[in-house]
Amino acid sequence: MVSKKSRAEVRIKKHSRMRNRFSGTAERPRLSVFRSNNHMYAQIIDDTVGNTLVSASTLEKDVKSEIEKTNNVDAAAYLGTVIAKRALDKGIKTVVFDRGGFIYQGKVAALAEAAREAGLEF
Repeated sequence: MVSKKSRAEVRIKKHSRMRNRFSGTAERPRLSVFRSNNHMYAQIIDDTVGNTLVSASTLEKDVKSEIEKTNNVDAAAYLGTVIAKRALDKGIKTVVFDRGGFIYQGKVAALAEAAREAGLEF
């Protein structure tokens, strides 16, 4: 009988393989994206010291008040603009994009494109 791994297990393994290839530095931190069934989270991380420099999520009151739903493409795009504005305020212009093992389409792609349009380079 063929056993099939769950999507979560596949995503975690894929993410660990991706993390072996790149990490965030002080000059070019890592933009990490996580999406659950109900919310999206984005962090900009300096892996050399293990610090989160900037974060944003759809759980925050100011973000949640601007969007209708917290788990659709529009919410992801708005979150991308928010994380980019916060990063630019901190002086971060270039990042390494970490899609977290998720497929680059839909919400993850919308967040990335919105962050690029708002001024982040990756």
